[in-house]
Amino acid sequence: MDRDFAEPLDVPALARQALMSPGHFARSFRAAYGETPYSYLMTRRIERAKALLRRGDLSVTEVCFAVGCTSLGSFSSRFTELVGETPSAYRAREHAAVAAIPACFTKMRTRPIRPARTGASA
Repeated sequence: MDRDFAEPLDVPALARQALMSPGHFARSFRAAYGETPYSYLMTRRIERAKALLRRGDLSVTEVCFAVGCTSLGSFSSRFTELVGETPSAYRAREHAAVAAIPACFTKMRTRPIRPARTGASA
């Protein structure tokens, strides 16, 4: 998923590769990573979208499709949820300070953080 984040998520295919049933794979994945395979994939997509938006040469719509999202509305909602600002606002902001930081540190520093859930677990 990290490498092929722009591809559609296929839990049954991932489960076959792991020699598990889809349900067992999803439960095991959540136990290991603390989130569902879909949430993990979306976090990777938003992480990549942030990097593309910092470059500034692509529109928000182009970035949306480049990271594998098929709905601009869903992409914008998830981006705003994880980053705390809209993709347009993020793109418009100055990112010169991040440009001087090595890529491995930039990735750690700009990784989207999923907000803590309150109430009953999903």
